[in-house]
Amino acid sequence: MSVHWSIIQRCLRHPLEPAIIDDRRAYRRFEVLAGAYAMADVIASRCNTPTVGVLLPTSGAFPMAALAVWILGKTLVPLNYLLKPDELQFVIDDCGTDTILTTDLLLEKLGTEPLVKNLLSLEKHLSRGFPEPRLPARPAEDELATILYTSGTSGKPKGVMLTHGNLTSNIRQIQKHVSFTGHDVFLGVLPQFHSFGLTVLTLLPLTVGCRVVYSARFVPHRISRLIEQHHATVLVAIPSMYGAMLQAKSITREQLSSLEFVVSGAEPLPLAVQEGFVKRFGISISEGYGLTETSPVTNWCRPCEWRRGSVGPAVPGVEIKIVDPESLEPVSSGSDGEVLIAGPNVMQGYFQRDDETSRVFANRFFRTGDIGRVDTDGHLYITGRLKEMLIIGGENVFPREIEEVLNDHAAVSASAVVGKKDPVRGEVPVAFVELVEDSTVNPRDLIVWCTQSLAGYKVPKDIQIMTELPRNPTGKILRRELVNLAQQPAQVTTQ
Repeated sequence: MSVHWSIIQRCLRHPLEPAIIDDRRAYRRFEVLAGAYAMADVIASRCNTPTVGVLLPTSGAFPMAALAVWILGKTLVPLNYLLKPDELQFVIDDCGTDTILTTDLLLEKLGTEPLVKNLLSLEKHLSRGFPEPRLPARPAEDELATILYTSGTSGKPKGVMLTHGNLTSNIRQIQKHVSFTGHDVFLGVLPQFHSFGLTVLTLLPLTVGCRVVYSARFVPHRISRLIEQHHATVLVAIPSMYGAMLQAKSITREQLSSLEFVVSGAEPLPLAVQEGFVKRFGISISEGYGLTETSPVTNWCRPCEWRRGSVGPAVPGVEIKIVDPESLEPVSSGSDGEVLIAGPNVMQGYFQRDDETSRVFANRFFRTGDIGRVDTDGHLYITGRLKEMLIIGGENVFPREIEEVLNDHAAVSASAVVGKKDPVRGEVPVAFVELVEDSTVNPRDLIVWCTQSLAGYKVPKDIQIMTELPRNPTGKILRRELVNLAQQPAQVTTQ
């Protein structure tokens, strides 16, 4: 059964049950369904393409729009509302949609230039009458459900094609692994155009029957108040958000006491943030792993099985292989290699990019491009990114190892290490750091700090302190921008 059929059936069986709370209002399950059918009427009257764009902030309107698209048997294309108009135009042209559902506020930001034939504001175009009754489409498992565009940290974004079977499988895998119940209350601010926000924060709670609380903006003290107010049991966020909460002096342990699952994904969780949460709030953050191409969750470290640096065992139905990136032969047990993933949650491919699709598959296994290892208990550890690997004097160095040392410094909130061309060593590491609020530190002192834990060739040859590291809308650090900065003359160097 597809995700939207599961959600629709739950709405019909429990119509008065609270479902969603966002910045504007609360919705019971019958209101979610009624809103979806009203949006379906709007789409059906205007849209002549198999794809429908949805440009909405994190809110209850997004799942209604997704349901509406799927009720009509069309393909959902979540759009990043933080993109500039020309970037947005690329995605619109690539997926070929003629219709976008959005809001008045986002329409104002887009300006007067029409991006698409039907740019529909929900406030202006929602049907005021009773929605037309229609039997929801019942797609096959291999039919396309959504095209999610990658964040584009390098080059143009690619459309990841996820089928109804992919999404349904991943929700089942997560539920078998963690066993959420209708008593759980999810809270999160992740953008729903991102795979983490779509699957874990939107489709999962609505399918299982949990309540979900959405906030369109991340403000640490506001999030802590919402947790306390709604007795949230599940917090879904990214590492930079947890780092900001750790720095917010107004947040108390009591405000977060209802939380049972504090889930982190989308980028590596610094050990300093994990340990800081345990020390200050008595909470262990459950780190997970996955990619847009895997719907996204492949691994999840539940609170009862936390271990340093692990993203947990694979969820049921996921196979993981660690291989040599060149030969694709399995490496010895406990050794580092490229992480390959197979399972029913792995994407159909990249939209209209057959060559790129074939390059990322080795038989039925998806090549993640991440470097990691698996311990004897099946726990996965992500140790680097293949494309980010530095080769320094013939030695392979992964930025994350250096970043973890920098992040352990009391004054450092976050860091990123990239390579700089060097005529002698080929490359040398350059670090960019973001400081904890009200903290100061000398870059040279940070270099000395690194020499205490790292081999000499791994110590950054330049450290630059930034007010804020460049990030994309999902919180990932934009290393491409930092690579360009790294080629400039050094601020502080080692000999």
